[in-house]
Amino acid sequence: MAFQQGLSGLNSASRNLDVIGHNIANANTVGMKSSRGEFGELYASSVNAAGGVNSGIGVALTTVSQHFTQGNITVTGNDLDVAINGSGFFELNMPNGTVAYSRAGMFKLDSSGSIITNGGANLMGYPTAPDGTRLSFDSQPLRLPTGGPIPARQTTSILAEFNLDARAPVASTQTPPTPLSTYGTSLVAYDSQGLEIPVSLSFEKIGNNQWNVYTGVNGADPALSTPFVVNFLPDGSLDPASVIPQLTLASPNDPAQTFNVDLEFGAATQFGTNFAVSDLDQDGYRPGQFLGLKIGEDGLVSGQYSNGETRAAGQIALVNFRNTQGLQPMGGGNWTATFTSGDPLHGEPGTGNFGALRSGALEDSNVDITAELVNMMTAQRTYQANAQTIKTQDQVLTTLLNMR
Repeated sequence: MAFQQGLSGLNSASRNLDVIGHNIANANTVGMKSSRGEFGELYASSVNAAGGVNSGIGVALTTVSQHFTQGNITVTGNDLDVAINGSGFFELNMPNGTVAYSRAGMFKLDSSGSIITNGGANLMGYPTAPDGTRLSFDSQPLRLPTGGPIPARQTTSILAEFNLDARAPVASTQTPPTPLSTYGTSLVAYDSQGLEIPVSLSFEKIGNNQWNVYTGVNGADPALSTPFVVNFLPDGSLDPASVIPQLTLASPNDPAQTFNVDLEFGAATQFGTNFAVSDLDQDGYRPGQFLGLKIGEDGLVSGQYSNGETRAAGQIALVNFRNTQGLQPMGGGNWTATFTSGDPLHGEPGTGNFGALRSGALEDSNVDITAELVNMMTAQRTYQANAQTIKTQDQVLTTLLNMR
């Protein structure tokens, strides 16, 4: 009878409408991936039937497949919004301890500095050194030190890049002698508590390709220091045989607490042009309060602090699967791995088959509303056609029962 075929068609069309309705309902859900109902015909066959007669008994929903195509990327301007431009999933540590995967990059900072989702799951990442060097591929929850200031760093080296004017006369041959302040510069170094220590450098030409360097530390007049000599080669570069001693700095909080600092002049030159300092830097800094974060295309999460420093706090981990169709949706824009999907494959954003990250943007749903509305009308017609087969079969039975 056609009742069974019609009923299976009604059930399958209804399930298809459920899938389409779910797609339409999530057209504005960030990171959502559309689904499609896939069907297969059913046959009843008798093994011993002569000629192998097969009788169709209807249709069944065989699977609901997911489409992991790229959604449009919308710029939001929120630094904690992250979109994946390409393949890959964010790895999440759920509140119940399980691991889930998502394309929805709407993240927040909690009170402890952890990067979490709206559902409270921790975003996982790779540990890094403060300079951004990845330490391992063992993912762990990403956390920024937002609770207190980052500690100060004591200066260990001072780098100075400058050009001394080769046209300058020897200072002692001038009347009056060339002032020591004619060629000089200064910077601020830091002790272990972040207290400022002024450092000044002055240069005095004492001969052809030969200069005295005077140093003033802790506010002292450079003229009172014992100079050291630097020599330059005929091509204007610094003679590598020049001995540049360390500076001894004292903490303003305790003058008895001293420490040595390396002084680097490797890129110094002596050319026939005006004296100029092209770079003057040191590696110490004051304590700093957390101001905000920045996420690069490579997933590197960097904290920005009030002392001008930027420190890496980790790198966002991306994972992929050999068979993404095998992932099990669990709601909230998350999926879990299954035996069919295979184990997660970890990697860095922007390398290999993994997509790059876009901070301040979100990936839209990949649902095509126009196509879904057309699919809904088609499913509705299918439902009506199957209902018509049941109605027709009922009319046939009624006619048979009324025969006399």
